[in-house]
Amino acid sequence: MTLLYLRRMMQRLSTTRVYHYSTSGNAESGRQTADEEEPTKEKSLTHVSFESIAEKNRQSYLTLIQAFETQARHRKNYVEFITSALRYMKPYGVHKDLKVYKALADVMPKGKFIPQNIVQSEFMHYPKQQQVQIDLLEQMEDNGVIPDTEMEIILVNTFGKRGHPVRKVRRMLYWMPKFKNLSPWLLPRPMPDDDLEVAKLAVQRIMTVDLQATVEVFETKDVENVLDETWIVSGQTPTQKELVKLYRDAKAIYIEGPFNIWLRDRAVNYFILRGDALPAPPADTTNTDDVETLQVPPAIASSVGIGMSTGRSEVGRVRSVHEQDDGTVLAVCVTGTCSKDSLLSWIRILQNKGYDDLANIPILFKFHPTKRELVAQTST
Repeated sequence: MTLLYLRRMMQRLSTTRVYHYSTSGNAESGRQTADEEEPTKEKSLTHVSFESIAEKNRQSYLTLIQAFETQARHRKNYVEFITSALRYMKPYGVHKDLKVYKALADVMPKGKFIPQNIVQSEFMHYPKQQQVQIDLLEQMEDNGVIPDTEMEIILVNTFGKRGHPVRKVRRMLYWMPKFKNLSPWLLPRPMPDDDLEVAKLAVQRIMTVDLQATVEVFETKDVENVLDETWIVSGQTPTQKELVKLYRDAKAIYIEGPFNIWLRDRAVNYFILRGDALPAPPADTTNTDDVETLQVPPAIASSVGIGMSTGRSEVGRVRSVHEQDDGTVLAVCVTGTCSKDSLLSWIRILQNKGYDDLANIPILFKFHPTKRELVAQTST
């Protein structure tokens, strides 16, 4: 017994920290043993710098996650690592990759953060760890990434069935597939990188108000004395061509813009050719409840043997969908440069495509400042 007691005492003395005391009386750690130097070295390895990587791509991002999982036996700083990784997802181009999100969520150990009773589960046991996983799910939701069953299993193994991240991912699994194809304007996945193809999708969406609409692509180099060579995507309908004839005696019509239309995360600037609001058709003031003014349709009058019908034969002009209270939209376009010269080329092209009356109507430019220009003006 004496030898066993002495052996245990020697083991305790060999692993005891050595401290020295400052003049203020606070204890400061001085020297560490060889057994304590290894965890300190491992802790420094967990601070992986996403910014120091020169080649930022998907493979390098997954390599950093794998390095964090395998470099140390006692991994720590999960919250700091995931927070830093979420911040650098967009520079690495992986902010819409479900596999990367699952690899990042799988960093935390399994079973360590599971609540043991209902009180712990309701009061968000381990709040930092649960909140960082909720932030990861919210970033997935903002980028339109739908989780799968494997993502739910990872979170259940980490936080249990009653964890707040598990509740969040189950709500996402229910609602996000419902909203995925809810829009009637389906867009390709992924979106094309070509600005011309995106502009075609934007004009097609705008012109869906009229089934007779046509979308055409023009080149400004076909116009004489052009200064800005670019492409133009134009949308018109036969009804709009007929409406231009009603503005022959107008003081002016206007080219207004740029306006924004969003296609997922892409904003497209478009312009409209607009005229002042046309006078509304006269309202029908006939009292339909008065029997003396009852109108008999001609077909009914002839069938019942009435010799004379008092039915009206006037046909009023029906207001089209392009006629709004603040004006009439005569055409829509998207140009590659959004310059005045490209818009002037657009008008010249329309004159050759059936808008002959545009040559005799004054056209004014009414440019709206963009959000970036407004911010620059307020800052100065």
